[in-house]
Order: sequence, then C-alpha cells, then structure tokens
Amino acid sequence: MRYLPKSDVERAAMLRDIGVSSIDELFAIIPEEYRLTGDLAIPRQMGESEIVDHFKAAAVKNANGYASFLGAGVYRHYRPVVIDAIVQRGEFLTSYTPYQAEITQGTLQAIFEFQTMICELTGMDIANASMYDGSTAAPEAAMMAMRVTGRDGVVVARTLHPEYREVMHTYAQHREVSSGQAAVEVGYGAEGTSHAGRVDLAALDAAVTEETACVLVQSPNFFGVIEDVAAIAEIAHKKGALVVVAIAEAVSLGIVRPPVEADVVIMEAQSFGVAPSYGGPFCGVIAAKEKYVRQMPGRLVGETKDTKGRRGFVLTLSTREQHIRREKATSNICTNQALVALMATVYMTVYGKEGIRDLALQNLAKADYAAKTLGAGGKLMFGRSPRFNEFVLQTEEAPELLNARLLEQKIIGGVALKRWYPELGNATLWCATELTSREQIDRAVEVVCGLVELQVRQ
Repeated sequence: MRYLPKSDVERAAMLRDIGVSSIDELFAIIPEEYRLTGDLAIPRQMGESEIVDHFKAAAVKNANGYASFLGAGVYRHYRPVVIDAIVQRGEFLTSYTPYQAEITQGTLQAIFEFQTMICELTGMDIANASMYDGSTAAPEAAMMAMRVTGRDGVVVARTLHPEYREVMHTYAQHREVSSGQAAVEVGYGAEGTSHAGRVDLAALDAAVTEETACVLVQSPNFFGVIEDVAAIAEIAHKKGALVVVAIAEAVSLGIVRPPVEADVVIMEAQSFGVAPSYGGPFCGVIAAKEKYVRQMPGRLVGETKDTKGRRGFVLTLSTREQHIRREKATSNICTNQALVALMATVYMTVYGKEGIRDLALQNLAKADYAAKTLGAGGKLMFGRSPRFNEFVLQTEEAPELLNARLLEQKIIGGVALKRWYPELGNATLWCATELTSREQIDRAVEVVCGLVELQVRQ
C-alpha cells in the first residue's frame, strides 16, 4: 500500500468503506506463514549514469565473445541493422491491433506482406499473424484439426521439440477426449535403420486410427533430421487424419523442399531477424490449405479497394472471441505480434529468394563441417539421414563435464539430450549457423577430442 499514491486519510476511508479496520485485517485471510513481514530488500534508486554503469558491468558477465553451438529451436543468425531502424519507428512500435483500417494501413500492409511471403515459403494457400510462438502454434493447429475432422485424437512424433510437446500437454490436460488419451507419441528409427532419427513409419501407421484428428511432426526435427513428409502424409490421409508439420528453423526453407503434402504448417519465424533475447518474444505462424481458413486462429489480413478504386488492406478474418460470438471463436489469442512479424518481413525482404537460399546453403555447409570434424571426438548419431544445421553427438564423457571444459575455453557447447531422450545416453545437440566460424569449430574439436588437455599436460 505504501507505494500507492494515496494519503493516510484516503487509505483509512478505503478500508472503512470495505468494512475492515486495518491493512492487517484486510490480509488476515492469508495464512501467517505466507505473509510478507518486514521491509523489502529493495536497493536504493540510481541516477541515469549509475544505471548505465550498472548494465555495463552486468554485460561483462554475459557470454560476450563466446562461441556458441546452441540451437534447439532458438537460432543465432545475422540481423540486418535496417530491421531495428524500421520497427522502432513510432507508427509501428506504438501501434496496437489494427481494428480501424482507415488509420492502420501501414500495419495491415506489413501483415499482408508477411502472410504472402510465408505462403510462398511453406507452399500453403493462407497464413495468419499473431501467434505467440512456434510452441503455442502446435496445440492451436491440433485443435484446428479437431474442429475440421470432428475427431479428438492426436498422434505426435517424439522428434517434435520436447517443449512444444510440453505446451501441447498444458493445453490438452483438461480437455475431455472420447479416445481417452489426448496425444499418442510415436518414436523414431534407431541408429543404423533406414529411418534413423526420423519418425518410425510402421509405428505411425499403427498409431493412427479412425479417431485421429491429426499427425503432428517437425521437419527438420529436433535432432536436425529432415522427415519424410510425403510418406507421413500418405499414412495419415488414408485414415482421414490431417497432417501438421512444424518448422522450428525457418531458414531451412531456403533449400529444404516445403512440406506441400501437409494440411497445416506451423512455424517459428524467430530465425528471420528476431534476436534470441533470452527466449522471446518470438514469431509463431500457422499456414494452411485455403479450405481450412474458417478454422484458423488468429487474424488474416486481405487486400481490397476503397470507394475510389485505390488499393487498401483490411482485417478479412479475425476469429477471436472479442470479434465474434464466444462459442464460434477459434482462439482467445489476444496479443498483437505484428511488430515481431514485421521484423521477419523486413528480414525476408532484405534477403529475398536467392539470399535466403544462399544463407541456407551456408548453414548447411557449416553444420556439415562441424558434424564431420566433431565426430572425431565422439559418435555422430543419425549421420546417414538428411539433416539441416543441427546434429546429435554422442560422447563417452558426460555432457555436463564436456560442456564445462568447453566453457573454460569460451565455447558454449551443445544441449544435453538426456533430460528428454535418456535412451541416447551422453548425447548433445549441436548447431552451426552462418555466424559460426571455421576457427570456432576447430577450437571446439580440439576440446572435444581432448587436445587442449593434452597440450596442458605436455
């Protein structure tokens, strides 16, 4: 209460009106052990120059100057400086949901261009804007498939990002489904098989039933392996289920064939000019075949003409509960992600079709070199399967020990997979992008192979 701009007299009047005599009485309902006692340990206020010095000192503690091989759904790519120059303009930075077309033509056109480029990349007919991120797009797409098919079962590939699966569980845990199980997970092919690191097609065929609304896979998947989307779609479609394909690394679409056999594509567009930023905000997308447009969550911007025949843009479809009857709403997504989508739009515009293709080729080459050289210090998992800029490395040394040695040399190693895939043992997921230099890769190889320790002993 002390931080509210009220006088003691005003506070007393407020307490009197609600029928209590003191602040303590107001909070008496809260058990005593959970009440805050004493003053908060709030540091003193700082002047502007002190704040600048404070953050400069904090920056020294960050991983500045470190080589990073992290990926797993969040990727480091070069961000053209023009992105921030545009998105920080007041008309974009301060704008909210474009309800009034007559005053938000710039925002509406930016969303329209974003949707158009996403469709060109994914091979889908329509795309939306304003999904939170790739992880929340996954359950939204699954619920979309349920509405389309009238079924409520979902078959999920175990190669889908583990955190996407966790978000799906959060969405589904209180939904009543006739099949009794909201999601069935399907494993991946073992090392040495024809589908190593990819969805086990035989297990998928057995898992898809007449109650399955959709099959949800990721390609490139969490291991960086490219799935056989055509074969997966054939299995799903013959039983009346839709196919939802997740793309966590958008840059892969520069060279990887788009999943045109899918009915719905969900994507995390963070790679397109959105900085990692400690985990967000990111840029989720749902794209689909046109026949499913009425079941798509979020909003769609369309092109039209005004009364004078001039080109204009409007919200063509917005199926939020704020806009239509609550029971008809497809989603209650209430944020406006247009600013983050604008970052991706500027990025795609700057690079263009050929630029994104060249960028993808750079990523492919860097990761291939890293996988082959780092494989000398361990075992490259799923090495015969096609992959994009990530790979799984299995070592005799525990990941926490290996990453500690790497960190001593200012190298951030791969993500330990034991938490989600204990059957892979001491496996780590590594990533290399265009920002990863050959020198950094060679330095990591020295550490992984033990050459750094050997030099110290000598």
